[in-house]
Amino acid sequence: MKIVVHDYAGHAFPTSLSRALAARGHQVVHAFASTLQTPRGDLRHRDGDPATLEFREIPMDPNYPRYKYSFVRRRNMEVRYGKAAADFIREWQPDAVLSGNTPTETQDPIARATNEAGGRFYYWVQDFYSLAVDRLLKRKIPVAGSLVGKWYRHLDARQFRNSERIITITEDFTPILSEEFDVDPQRVEVVPNWAVIEELPAREKSNEWALRHGLHNRFVFLYSGTIGMKHNPAMLLELARRHRDDPETRVVVVSEGIGAEWLKAESAKAGLDNLMVLPYQPFAELPSVLATGDVLVGLLEEEAGTFSVPSKTLSYLCAERPLLLAVPPANLAARITLDNGAGLTVAPGDLDGFLAAAGNLRGSSALRESLAANARRYAEQTFPIEDKADVFERILAG
Repeated sequence: MKIVVHDYAGHAFPTSLSRALAARGHQVVHAFASTLQTPRGDLRHRDGDPATLEFREIPMDPNYPRYKYSFVRRRNMEVRYGKAAADFIREWQPDAVLSGNTPTETQDPIARATNEAGGRFYYWVQDFYSLAVDRLLKRKIPVAGSLVGKWYRHLDARQFRNSERIITITEDFTPILSEEFDVDPQRVEVVPNWAVIEELPAREKSNEWALRHGLHNRFVFLYSGTIGMKHNPAMLLELARRHRDDPETRVVVVSEGIGAEWLKAESAKAGLDNLMVLPYQPFAELPSVLATGDVLVGLLEEEAGTFSVPSKTLSYLCAERPLLLAVPPANLAARITLDNGAGLTVAPGDLDGFLAAAGNLRGSSALRESLAANARRYAEQTFPIEDKADVFERILAG
């Protein structure tokens, strides 16, 4: 088959699927947007990759990170990007297009171009962008926001109708698709996300990256990944404040964008020299980055509910480190963590509980070791790419 795997964000786990499908003899183009400010996978052809695999960087306006939080400017850039991606699909004429992590107005021309080229379109639902926009704009501009929200819902519903199958990352999304978009549950395939465990070995804390940053002999609460509207960076600030008198403890944040900049400014105001904010690191460094953490932290606000499943927590599980999550109890990340004894979770607004759980992990090496072993065990049993490739190959065959 000729397959386009379109992952707008350029995350690591979809690239592993593209590599696995190409290794099975399929002709695969892995397409993604340029210049996004987000954690990336290894988006290049490397030694050992099949000749049938191509990486295609589709240009995004270089000003996109600057206007990420300006709805109108961001929307215009996303529309132009979607048209460019659609042009490529019409030209290449794939048999199947799997597209995820993609804004609604970007996804729409991609879906239409696939159908026009005679291919099968598969909507890979990572979250519900249209519902998030609807909720946000209704709060900010009630009347006009309601109209814009209806338009986005209309587009998503049309894309779902034009999909050969709809692939979701959790069973929680199936009733949402049915109730909000009138999608027949029989058209939905559930394939949980994964982390690239083959490229995320559990490493020693005292590694080259930790030594380079002076963290090899410090206790580290580490947060790695996006800090956006769905997160509460103030909890990381308070975590640093709680441990400001402990010279052996650091809070390390590996991120970029508005949340990271806010943390830099607020920690400087508060004189918190135990909070370190670093930019995104190359994917090849990620195992060492995660190994530097003694506890790996994840945050998600209450209103995200089941709509967003932070992929960072899946990478955390591979690192053989305990997780500390402030996420909604119904969220899949919380359920995986609790069901498998991989860490401690609290509700997003529970600052006291969050700080208490952090203190428990800081004070008990036995607790950390037990949770860490459980986390890695779950990852080894659940994430191998060949199992995922079997499922996607069956679905994409139509």
